Amino acid sequence: MWKSILISGMIVLVVGSSAQAASFACEKAHLTAEKTICQVRALNDADVKMATTYSIVLHALPMGGRDQQKVTQWQWLKSRNQCGANTACLSKAYQQRQQQLDGIIQNRILVNGPF
Repeated sequence: MWKSILISGMIVLVVGSSAQAASFACEKAHLTAEKTICQVRALNDADVKMATTYSIVLHALPMGGRDQQKVTQWQWLKSRNQCGANTACLSKAYQQRQQQLDGIIQNRILVNGPF
């Protein structure tokens, strides 16, 4: 039952968030990668989806897992930013991170539960 609720909540958050801008303030974007994400709709959407999934993962994991994911996210952001204006590189970075986060939801949270 809780699996259905988690999945439904995730869908609502992702669909509801897709009308927004990127997960960060585009008017404050300084890095080339951030500016590119704000300018390219597909990257913007990927950013919102990834950020939403990341938030769900953080809330569902136990404390030790949250800390690990925060470090992993920080490392991923540094790697993503190295893409600069290369949209193919940014797209691949988002695709890979989304797969990692989806895997955590499928293999750790839905199997073991958030408790």
